[in-house]
Amino acid sequence: MKLTLLLVVPLILSGCALKQYPASPPVSAVQADQLDCQGVQQQIAEQARVQQQIDKTGEFDGLTVVGAALDFGIGNGIAKHQAQKHATERQIQLQQLAAAKCQKAS
Repeated sequence: MKLTLLLVVPLILSGCALKQYPASPPVSAVQADQLDCQGVQQQIAEQARVQQQIDKTGEFDGLTVVGAALDFGIGNGIAKHQAQKHATERQIQLQQLAAAKCQKAS
């Protein structure tokens, strides 16, 4: 019983220790249709802010220490990697959309 408790409690706490990174959902078909060049440019600027927030959240702090103590920082590392991956994918989609929408506007 004590061994189970010793194994379960750190696992539960490690989930609480994860840093919360901003989401970067893929560009939907509706967004792609509705956004004009200016809207796409605004979304690109917003996505740059999201990427800066990911970097800021990933900085060393108390949650980094707690995460390292409980799961060697693996959970925080995976969360940051996923956030960066999704942010990069969205940025690429927005840049492709800008190339198509802004070229037509010219």
